[in-house]
Amino acid sequence: MHRNPAAFAILAGGLIAGTLDAIYATTFASMRGMEPMKLWQLVASGWLGESAYQGGWSAATLGLVSHYGIMLCAAGLFYSAAKAFPFLVRRPIVSAMVFGVGMYLAMNFVILPLSAYPHPFRFVPWLVALNLAVHMFLVGVPISLSTRAARVAA
Repeated sequence: MHRNPAAFAILAGGLIAGTLDAIYATTFASMRGMEPMKLWQLVASGWLGESAYQGGWSAATLGLVSHYGIMLCAAGLFYSAAKAFPFLVRRPIVSAMVFGVGMYLAMNFVILPLSAYPHPFRFVPWLVALNLAVHMFLVGVPISLSTRAARVAA
């Protein structure tokens, strides 16, 4: 069915997950009074530190492109893991949930602390629970199901 199952899984999973997460993040931030440009500058601050907030739409674009880049890398990682561990595609929802939790933990406790991101992690229970659910279902599920579709078609 798919001429290149890896490309299909990575592009479809990464772009769908990236879009769902971007819609969530933009909506959530807007509900809390944050303009979309500032949200995506916040993402760019991983590269630029505090100077991202003076970067206008250029920094915001860097943040949005970075967001999709992360999602495409995550989809590539999951696809590669599924090749090595086929049980991941036999139980795609469970795998998606575990992957989403792992991605949340990696972003908050490894990637952000090693980047120029200028804000410390704050443990707010309801927010952690919400973000875990988003990573499990809006990020993990599309990546997992796209990988399954590509692996089954291969």
